[in-house]
Amino acid sequence: MVCRCAARRSASRVPAQTTAPTYAKAPLVSSLRPRFRPRGPAALLCVAMLLALLMAFARPAAAEPLRVIAFGDSLSAGFQLPADAAFPAQLEARLKKDGYDVRVINASVSGDTTRGGLARLSYALRDGGDLLILELGANDMLLGFDPATTRDNLEKIVTQAQAKGLDVVLAGMLASANFGEERQKAFDAIFPDLSARRGLPLYPFFLAGVIGETGTTLVDGLHPSRAGVAKIVAGVAPLVEKSLDSLQSKRRDARDGVAIRPSP
Repeated sequence: MVCRCAARRSASRVPAQTTAPTYAKAPLVSSLRPRFRPRGPAALLCVAMLLALLMAFARPAAAEPLRVIAFGDSLSAGFQLPADAAFPAQLEARLKKDGYDVRVINASVSGDTTRGGLARLSYALRDGGDLLILELGANDMLLGFDPATTRDNLEKIVTQAQAKGLDVVLAGMLASANFGEERQKAFDAIFPDLSARRGLPLYPFFLAGVIGETGTTLVDGLHPSRAGVAKIVAGVAPLVEKSLDSLQSKRRDARDGVAIRPSP
């Protein structure tokens, strides 16, 4: 007869029988496929949408409008005129009417001189551009600046604009006769000389057809009215359009050059 205490000691030495753990089976890859499978008309619609999306990505991006920056003083800023009557707005309307995809930015500041224009040029060109219409110098003349200083500032503006890839149209100005013959000649020579030396299109006198004409100026007899701006635009537009034609030609040449460039 076995002692119950001994039996208990013997039983404690036998390892306990444990059941083997079970692990969930990894799901088959096929079970991860979406259950929705379009059939019939739904499948055709999905295919059509996919093709439309692919065609949208394959389609070349539309060309950006050419950016023309009117960079001047109160004569082009629209002094005492509503926004739609200012030179940039009327010029943009004329160019669009003539079929040009263009945006004209008003970067003119009333009272500005060539010195002030040179100081703020980088800010005016911060978003880039294609063509700069440079209309500065009238306030230099009225304030009695040395014509040599005006010439130097204008040339620096041209240099910086061209370095950023912009073409430049030069809007000329003429001196008042009461400044003396010598100073008048020196000032009047600035714009044609700069145009010839740098090869810039020149509109000789920005206020041509405005000064001294009835209804074309404000009461001060100097700043153009809405009708005066319309006259300026009519005179300047053909010169601007010629420059835009040249820019569009450059764009086409660049595009064609990329398209036919041989693989390395």
